[in-house]
Amino acid sequence: MKRFATVALTALAPISWGSTYAVATELLPPDRPLFTGVMRALPAGLLLTALARTLPKGEWWWKSAVLGILNIGAFFPLLFLSAYRLPGGVAAVLGAAGPLFVVGLAALVLGERAGLRTVLAAVVGAFGVSMVVLTAEARLDVVGVIAGVISSASMGAGTVMTKRWGRPEGVGPLAMTGWQLTAGGLFIIPVAALVEGAPPALDGRAFLGYGYMMLINTGIAYWLWFRGIGQLTATSVTLLGPLSPLTAAVIGWAALGQALSPVQLVGMAIAFGATVAGQLAAARTPRPFSSTERNDQNISMDLTDERVRR
Repeated sequence: MKRFATVALTALAPISWGSTYAVATELLPPDRPLFTGVMRALPAGLLLTALARTLPKGEWWWKSAVLGILNIGAFFPLLFLSAYRLPGGVAAVLGAAGPLFVVGLAALVLGERAGLRTVLAAVVGAFGVSMVVLTAEARLDVVGVIAGVISSASMGAGTVMTKRWGRPEGVGPLAMTGWQLTAGGLFIIPVAALVEGAPPALDGRAFLGYGYMMLINTGIAYWLWFRGIGQLTATSVTLLGPLSPLTAAVIGWAALGQALSPVQLVGMAIAFGATVAGQLAAARTPRPFSSTERNDQNISMDLTDERVRR
């Protein structure tokens, strides 16, 4: 039951990320993806770090910077570049292939040997997503494809290394999330300034959209994601990824009036079934008790991280 609750809470992260497209198109200034990346990451990172009241020490300055670049700073710009140069469906399929990167990296770095059922769940999940998002008009762009592949690999490597390094003694997931979001946001700032120039003028709708992105879509979502990485296997967490494009499709149908064809509905069923099957397969895989999980026994999991000492 405890594992089920952890999986369910972690799943809220990709479900939240599925709302990104709708919020960006309906509320945010157009053609400013890098500025949006900064507004998502940096304020949320500073807020969570302030709530945690804990700064990195020693080697954790560079470790949190590396993790922040992999999970946020490099991932966001590459993801946006892929989305701009490819049809949305192709970009989503490349993102849905992320679990395959994690399966391979987790085996090499963490010793997490994925069984055949887990690998099949990752492949079938990506196939189901492709049925939902790909259209006959989809065209490939070499730069877009490369950016999409590298963005998936960056997030996959960040997920694996987050699991590999764990957290410093007595530090909770709230602080770790804040450090990474701050580092990632700072990394994007010069790229955004160089590519997009000065920040755009913002109206009330934009402030509402960025507020949602910062608090819900990024701050809380990434806290749940990194918390899940600390308590589950890296493979188990990443197999929840297809929930993001599935949520985007549902929101597009329910809120934006986008039709869903029978093929898309079948694809949604396949992708969701593969996600569930992947979690069941991962639950049967024995794994060592990590140092991060031992930390979790000694610290509070509340949002204020009041009890950060043993």
